[in-house]
Amino acid sequence: MSAEQLNYPPAVEEAVALTRVAIEAVEPVVEAGRFAAKALVGQPCVVSAVIFTDGHEKLDANLLWREGSDGLWQSAPMQPLGNDRWQAELVPEQPGRMEFAIEAWRDDYATYCDEVQKKLAAGKPLVLELREGELLLQRTLEQTLGTADAALQDVLRQLQESQLDEEKLALLLSRETQQRMRELGQHRHLLSTPRYPLDVERSLAEFASWYELFPRSATGSVERHGTFLDVLEQLPRIRSLGFDVLYFPPIHPIGMTHRKGRNNSLQANAEDPGSPYAIGGTEGGHDAVHPQLGSLDDFRRLVSAARVQGLEVALDFAIQCSPDHPWLAEHPGWFEWRPDGSIRHAENPPKKYEDIVNVAFYNEDAIPGLWLALRDVVLFWVEQGVTLFRVDNPHTKPLPFWEWLIGDVRHRHPEIIFLSEAFTRPAMMARLGKVGFSQSYTYFTWRNTKEEIESYFMELTQPPWRDCYRPNFFVNTPDINPRYLHDSGRAGFLIRAALATMGSGLWGMYSGFELCEAAPVPGKEEYLDSEKYQLRPRDYQQSGNINAEIAQLNRIRRENPALQTHLGLQTFLCWNDNIVYFAKRTPDMSNFVLVAISLDPHNAQEAHFELPLWEFGLGDDASLQGEDLMTGHTWQWHGKTQWMRIEPWHQPFGIWRASRIEGERHE
Repeated sequence: MSAEQLNYPPAVEEAVALTRVAIEAVEPVVEAGRFAAKALVGQPCVVSAVIFTDGHEKLDANLLWREGSDGLWQSAPMQPLGNDRWQAELVPEQPGRMEFAIEAWRDDYATYCDEVQKKLAAGKPLVLELREGELLLQRTLEQTLGTADAALQDVLRQLQESQLDEEKLALLLSRETQQRMRELGQHRHLLSTPRYPLDVERSLAEFASWYELFPRSATGSVERHGTFLDVLEQLPRIRSLGFDVLYFPPIHPIGMTHRKGRNNSLQANAEDPGSPYAIGGTEGGHDAVHPQLGSLDDFRRLVSAARVQGLEVALDFAIQCSPDHPWLAEHPGWFEWRPDGSIRHAENPPKKYEDIVNVAFYNEDAIPGLWLALRDVVLFWVEQGVTLFRVDNPHTKPLPFWEWLIGDVRHRHPEIIFLSEAFTRPAMMARLGKVGFSQSYTYFTWRNTKEEIESYFMELTQPPWRDCYRPNFFVNTPDINPRYLHDSGRAGFLIRAALATMGSGLWGMYSGFELCEAAPVPGKEEYLDSEKYQLRPRDYQQSGNINAEIAQLNRIRRENPALQTHLGLQTFLCWNDNIVYFAKRTPDMSNFVLVAISLDPHNAQEAHFELPLWEFGLGDDASLQGEDLMTGHTWQWHGKTQWMRIEPWHQPFGIWRASRIEGERHE
């Protein structure tokens, strides 16, 4: 590219026309506005930027926003925070796309007032300054293109009639005059940013507790396949645990070809139900239900009953097919075929999934038919009452496909939430959040040491993750039986539950976790007798369960706004590498929760720790009110350095609400 094409250096005529205002470091912005930052209905979205100009002239700035691309623009003045940082808030009122921009300009009248006040304080004569102020008002009125402004005209009249400099000065510097001049004054060297998108979602996108259940196991006997109507009986139990999302793995017909047997064996017996991820058979594909689960009417009845209980239903969207899926016969061009005419099975070397085949998104015959068919699958289940989708392995499908599908679905149904089940490289996980996924699986499952956990928690609260990624801390999944749980016993399950529920506004568990199920395939992070390949009826009240603790953790989350997001987290000093210690707080400090979790499920741990009195503006010898949110016990802390002892056989964590004691002195 030539220098002429780069237009460098600019011609003098171009240079003199450039603005003298700079707007930098706008937040929240993702990839310079290529993708939308995330926001929530009813929650303030803080917009900030670095804004400055040359010289000593005063600046002013507005935040502008609108819903959609054709809504009416609204505006609010931005406030200077110091060091050229400016900030304002907008509060989205409904889910969907929004856009915002910032405009800034050199404010002649604010500059004039600032200079006058400085000269006044220095005792300088102000005769000419009073005349200059009057001329500024006159010029502004002349530039309003004939629009009469009674308030400003009245100020000008009083200036001309007054004989006292003190009265003129008071008129010129009054708050009312400055406000009218801000509204009517010419914006010299005005600079506007590009329009930046926001993806606004309902609160369930950031604060939710997910419970995963295989409907076919909602039975009292391995001899009988569970049904949707059996799940109806489970709803009060699940709700009593404090969950608000009930998530099902695929509920579609399961293929017979290469059906897997118990523990993923290649030979299935006649009674083996197969993997629900081998989607499709003679009974239908992605828009059908497995006949042993019941009918579509039964499913709709379950969704309605769940809603009455305060539960929304999430469904697995797995883009893969059994060799028996109707699409193979109807649309062979949607799949990869080998030179010998056989179909290519799904593989993730060294793993091979003989009962599954993948679609080929960019085959000539697949564009756009396959894309539209998959979009229509999602819309079909939305019509049945499904409001959330957990997407299986989205990182193995094209990013442009997800950006289009999620955008299309949420344009029609902005209430729909998509959860990304991707365990892969950080850049890809972040990109899935950028292209539209509401929330995402994380590395939480494999963060076990204090340093790993605290650094990961803090990383998720900082850019770039903060604006594009909402972490859902699943403690286990049908595919992942974490090694930490294999031999940690009941205390280990409580430790991981506390870390997940306190660390993020989003968490989830796969049924059996509340019973501390942990038997692994030897040497692997997999469940022995995995429910993916067999029925697993359970007695959810059996001895050793942690139902009461899970219910209380979820209750604490509902009652404390600070815990309803992964943001607002800060770690503090605790002199024991086996104890994770952090706080979650609301921006206004009205809710401040301290969390201490021992990572040792077998031994008692003790430590001195710092009580963050400084966060409340208190000195090191001040006091705070403490409340144990698990027991309701209350006390007063005195002084900055405190001591704790955590016994895993009793309760391996402490969750304390801290608050100021009335009358306690400020630092």
